[in-house]
Amino acid sequence: MRFVETKLKGAFIIELEERTDPRGFFARTFCAREFEEHGLKPAVAQCNMSYNHKKGTMRGMHYQIAPATEAKLVRCTRGAVYDAIVDLRPDSPTYLEHIGVELTADNRRALYVPELFAHGYLTLTDG
Repeated sequence: MRFVETKLKGAFIIELEERTDPRGFFARTFCAREFEEHGLKPAVAQCNMSYNHKKGTMRGMHYQIAPATEAKLVRCTRGAVYDAIVDLRPDSPTYLEHIGVELTADNRRALYVPELFAHGYLTLTDG
């Protein structure tokens, strides 16, 4: 995996390192050790899936406050979404700044969303 830090400290775009052969490819999508090496929380408390029928569906902005804060790892496995996050950490130099990333089934990227960030997405395709 390649960890690309965004302008928001602690938020990363995670790209796959595909190992290809005539059958297709193999890629690691999660490794606790690699997450820890980048200062990220590798604990998995829950896994969720969302499906949206129509292009233009918006979900968010969601966030949690103490004591229920949580980091998220977001990936789009079908179609495409525009995913946006906002830094809500009051002591952060990037407080209230945001970024947006296109996550698609084709680019296979993931977005690591740290604790105390709001998160939401807009679907770019049907289904």
